[in-house]
Amino acid sequence: MKNFVHPGDNVSFVAPYNVTSGQGVLDGVEFSVASTDVAAGATGQGVTRGVFTLPTAAVAVVRKTVAYWDNAARVVTNVAGGNTKIGIFQASAATSAGAPVKLIPII
Repeated sequence: MKNFVHPGDNVSFVAPYNVTSGQGVLDGVEFSVASTDVAAGATGQGVTRGVFTLPTAAVAVVRKTVAYWDNAARVVTNVAGGNTKIGIFQASAATSAGAPVKLIPII
């Protein structure tokens, strides 16, 4: 196929803040998990598919429910309002314990 570019599991992003490897980052409406440390304003590579343990907000989360990214706090949450849908929690977790999230590119 002549118009195929790449699978899209790894994408570039412009870091809106200093990002560490394994940290979630929202570039526009696209969420990924940083592959390496990236300075604010620099371009980095992120992963858009897979299951990653991400820090959670101060809420208990339930497995197989929708995960949202709270970009202000840089954590995942079960609260939809004003946050970006990024995937599905793969396990329940207590308040601020961190939880595995299956990333699902959602538009």
